[in-house]
Amino acid sequence: MDVTIYHNPACGTSRNTLEMIRNAGIEPTVIEYLKTPPSRDRLAKMIADAGLTAREAIRDKGTPYADLGLDNPDLSEDQLLDAMLQVPILINRPFVVTPLGTRLSRPSEVVLDILPDTHKGAFTKEDGEQVLDAEGKRIG
Repeated sequence: MDVTIYHNPACGTSRNTLEMIRNAGIEPTVIEYLKTPPSRDRLAKMIADAGLTAREAIRDKGTPYADLGLDNPDLSEDQLLDAMLQVPILINRPFVVTPLGTRLSRPSEVVLDILPDTHKGAFTKEDGEQVLDAEGKRIG
């Protein structure tokens, strides 16, 4: 299965998502979006395919979001997309694209919705939360 993750290795949610993909027996294409941001068209498509707006896909925590005035509700989708492309840390993460769909995997287990049921046993997130049982079935 062709899977792409827009990844930030410094982010625990992104690391957990990447490991859940690998737990399904898939080695994804990993794009470190801070080094290689998506094109405008690609970013807009990922956001739309995930069923989100640019405002829902922008990251405010730990970013210059407020300093850039991005909390202004009058800003358009285009203006928010422009900001995310100019300052890629504003792109929330991780976005995952598979043939089964596109998701902003927050929380990380959202990625399970777009992966095949091929998990190789239990999976526990970095914080100790168990997501998959010994048979690779989703808990909760």
